[in-house]
Order: sequence, then C-alpha cells, then structure tokens
Amino acid sequence: MIYDYCVIGGGIVGLAIAMRLVERQPGCSVVVLDKEDSVGRHQTGHNSGVIHAGIYYPPGSLKAELCRKGAQATKDFCAAHNIAFDVCGKLLVATNGLEMQRMDALYERSKTNQVEVVRLSGEELNEREPNVAGLGALLVPSTGIVDYREVCRAMAREIEAGGGEIALGQKVTGITETGDGVSVDTPGRSWRARKLIACAGLQSDRLAVMAGLKIDHRIVPFRGEYYQLPPEKNEIVRHLIYPIPDPDLPFLGIHLTRMIDGSVTVGPNAVIGLGRETYAKLGVNLADTFDFATFGGFWKTVLKYRASAVSELRNSLWKSGYLAECRKYCPGLELTDLQPRAAGIRAQAVKSDGTLVHDFLFARTDRMLHVCNAPSPAATSAIPIADMVIDELG
Repeated sequence: MIYDYCVIGGGIVGLAIAMRLVERQPGCSVVVLDKEDSVGRHQTGHNSGVIHAGIYYPPGSLKAELCRKGAQATKDFCAAHNIAFDVCGKLLVATNGLEMQRMDALYERSKTNQVEVVRLSGEELNEREPNVAGLGALLVPSTGIVDYREVCRAMAREIEAGGGEIALGQKVTGITETGDGVSVDTPGRSWRARKLIACAGLQSDRLAVMAGLKIDHRIVPFRGEYYQLPPEKNEIVRHLIYPIPDPDLPFLGIHLTRMIDGSVTVGPNAVIGLGRETYAKLGVNLADTFDFATFGGFWKTVLKYRASAVSELRNSLWKSGYLAECRKYCPGLELTDLQPRAAGIRAQAVKSDGTLVHDFLFARTDRMLHVCNAPSPAATSAIPIADMVIDELG
C-alpha cells in the first residue's frame, strides 16, 4: 500500500499533524509510525503540563505567534474531548531590583505579543499568594495546566476515527526518497508514502541525516530534574509561580507548577543529559554521550554558558542549592519537601557555531518535511504547528 502521508513520531506534534491531515483532507491515507508501545512517551509525556500564554517569546517569532494561537486551540480541543484542564494563571515573581527592571521589560513585551498581563505590587502579590515573597509580579491569567498525555490519546482516537493508522513498535531504520514518494524501513517492513513528515523530537537530527539531508545542527539532550511537594503542601500556591527569567540564559529557571492531578512540582533545572531517552538520574547512554561530546558546537555552547552550567550541575548534585533557588520566592519550603519525581529530557538543537536554536527549525525536500527543532511551547502550539506544516506541504 502507498499512503498519502507517513508521519514519523507519536509525540503531540506528530499526532496533531496526522489529526489535522485527516480532518482537512477527508479520505486521505495517513500512517503514524513510532518506536514506542504508546503515544506521547518522551518529551510530551515528561513536560510540566503547562498551557503557555506566550509572554516570553520575541515579538514576531514563530514561537510567539504559534503559542498565542495554540493556547486557545488546546483549550478548545480539551473542552471538545472532555479532557480536564484548569486556567489557573501564572505569576512571574520579581525578588530584587534587577528582576523588577526585567519585569518591566517583560510587561512591555507582553503588550507587543498581545498577551493579557496584570502588574502586581508586592502587597497585591502577598494578597494573592501569602506563601510567596516578592517585590512585585506579573499575573498572566490565561495560563493553564493539562495532562498532555491525555491530549495525545484523544488525538490518536481522532486519527483512527478519521481513517488514519497508528503503528507502534516501529523503529525507523532507513528513509529513501524517490521522485514519486518516500520509503521508510522498519524491522520486518517497508512503508511507502507520497509525502513524509518527520517529528522525531530527541531523534530528529538522526532521522534527517538518515534521509540524506545536510544539516548544521545536532540535538543535545538537556535533562530537567523535578521534585514533587508532599500532599500536605499541595495548597501552598494557587497559581503557577515562575521567576523573572534572565534574558542572557537559555532556560526559564526553577518554578512551582500546579499539576492537573492536584500535586505541585518544583523545577526543572537544566543539566546535560547523558542519554537522549535515559531518564534515570545516574543513567548513561554511551552512544548518545559520544555523539554530542564529539560535536564542536556543544563545547562552544558550554564555554558560552559555563557559569550557568556549573551552577545547574551544582544544584543537581547538591539538593540544598536547588532548595535555595526555590526559596527565593517561596521561603516556606524545607529540604524534606523536595520529594522524588521523574525527570524530563529536552531536545535542544545546537548549531555548529554553538548557537542554541530557540525557535522552530524545519528542513524539507520535494517529498519530505522534517521538524528539526520544536522547543517549548511546542505542546501548547501543536495544533497551529500542524496547520502550518500542512500548508507548507501544499
């Protein structure tokens, strides 16, 4: 059989693309291939579950545009499929004078990005969040929380209801493009499609190279370590509590996140992961480690952010340092409150010159489109990303 479309990757972006294909092109044949035994197993299933509003992102960037559209699309999808979500709002808390200045700049950016934001004084912050300390804060009321694994399962049902197929346990071992289609090899089978969309996340660069594309980046895994508060601390905050981000650093910093199941997590930090899909704290995948360690761009990135890298590693190894980051804005937390929780791994595209790719990155040929970098807020933005990809395919 020759499919109209083959989508590689059963994370939320791949599933959203397949779902929108069967919706927008009724009768087309679509197959989704994934090497795991269920959908949403990696980045989608290990993220913080936040429906982002889009306050942070550079005005005019794909991130800003897609996040704004995606936040509403995600809420609409959840409502239509009876998936629990909560628009609890987010507070970005400033704890010193420098952060107050950065907060002012972020407030101006929010207006450019058309995101509703309310400025709060320290007193107003304390009224809303008695357990949070700060000089002031920005309230983003439209930020929400959801379980994106539930979203993935609902998307999978929609794909199959629309006539699409989802083939699990299919690890891609070869990709060959010809004039009239693409062949995708998995153990024991070859799949044929007129067009291929690859959304392989942590393995996206390897699939691009496998398909013969010349790329100037490598996926470097960044491990985000979380803790979970004990049940008696689940009411410690009413909103999501984020720090004011340092614009010179690539990640947002440690925050308190209410989860849709009622629990509260603390994190993540950002340390180099020693495996693209190795979630255990002491786990190592030698092939993955060798892959980024022999990539010159990785060492240029480490040199550029060396102070931050040392700080993140110290806090990973020293729990008290991690706690100190949390207590800047939530001073009531104790060391015993930081209980174990599964880590996540972020696929970060790094160019050969050491530049971190912060926006979406695509590579295409006549018959293929590879989503090479889909950074946060990709889960929030998955549905408009899907529409953009389908429009690009024509």
